Amino acid sequence: MAVVRDLRILLRFQGFRRLLAVRLLSQGADGVYQVALAAYVVFSPEKQTSAGAIASAMAVLLLPYSLIGPFAGVLLDRWRRRQVFLYGNLLRALLAAGTGVLMLSHVPDWLFYVSALCVTAVNRFVLAGLSAALPRVVDDERLVVANSLSPTAGTLAATLGGGLAFLVRLLVADTAAAVVLLGAALYLCAALTSLRMAPELLGPDRALSHPRLATALAGTARDLTAAVRHLAAPQRREALWALGAMTLMRFCYGALTVLLLMLCRYALSSTPDDGLRLLGLALGVSGAGFFVAAVVTPWAAGRLGPGRWIAVCAAGAALLEPALGLPFATAPMLAAAFVLGLTTQGAKIATDTIVQSSVDDAFRGRIFSVYDVLFNIAFVGAAAMAALMLPPDGRSAVLVITVALVYGVVAATMAQFERREVSHH
Repeated sequence: MAVVRDLRILLRFQGFRRLLAVRLLSQGADGVYQVALAAYVVFSPEKQTSAGAIASAMAVLLLPYSLIGPFAGVLLDRWRRRQVFLYGNLLRALLAAGTGVLMLSHVPDWLFYVSALCVTAVNRFVLAGLSAALPRVVDDERLVVANSLSPTAGTLAATLGGGLAFLVRLLVADTAAAVVLLGAALYLCAALTSLRMAPELLGPDRALSHPRLATALAGTARDLTAAVRHLAAPQRREALWALGAMTLMRFCYGALTVLLLMLCRYALSSTPDDGLRLLGLALGVSGAGFFVAAVVTPWAAGRLGPGRWIAVCAAGAALLEPALGLPFATAPMLAAAFVLGLTTQGAKIATDTIVQSSVDDAFRGRIFSVYDVLFNIAFVGAAAMAALMLPPDGRSAVLVITVALVYGVVAATMAQFERREVSHH
């Protein structure tokens, strides 16, 4: 297989091997830590979980990416990246261990959330640093392949870390604190692995001069504003509409994620451990939908056009989500998880394609930063809305129908936009 051949070639680069090891350990620890948070917030036998608690946990996990992400590069251009991996992972190991202690100490929830927020905030710097350091350890000819394989390997490591956390939670320990401490150990291993690289290997170059930090941060804010203006230009209307559609679909996915968590915890399982097993199965089925979307979307978007494929995905979700969701039963819910994984990821791939092909290269990175902010804020906002609407057991026909209507609006709006574009041309 070409992927295996490319990876074998990349692994000949010593710096790449060591940087990849840091990525795998860091993102594996992320997967462990995030499942530990979900298990503690949603599936602890001693806690009566509410939708509001789930929304708070999602805010902790996602808002640091949105608020810090666009500005992380400014600091990464000043700090030695090897040191970011070393001290960032050491700090996360310490903070994660602190989270475990807080879980055992029955402290107020806000203190637990502050600890978790700090861990996920540092994560933004580590992930951005891993991407920024990649050109320092592979040659230009193989950089595109490395950019494709390295993040994919990291995502796989996070998934495996989450699976390991599920295993430990269900088979070894009765408390999420043990899982968090496993995550802390993996963060520590990532920090120690970074010591195998020379401090100067990953850059940035000392010879480069940088503007003052305050000036650079203000410049980043101006750059993001310029990116939004660039996106709003008439010739890039399709990219703007696609981003709007994807933001609303992400909103729907976020609301249904909270619904799924509450159903797994209360309505569809008799014990927290059974609920955790059901959640793991649902996430696996949804992941299968993501995989099918990656296979089907290039063909479908090629035949229909990416804008029409977004409309088809939204229409499919609008029709199938209430049909599968309203019974509030296990088998239809798993089918819905697959459908929503497929339609959400299919629309996202199409949106990425439209944005990449529509915007100028000089603005592409900044526009994807804006995209990232919209994506995560929509998810957190949906969780907050679901927290207000959901009953204690998660069975809310009103939420299911509301989400279906939003999907329907997205489908109709994108279809109308595409028809109008065709008539103009």
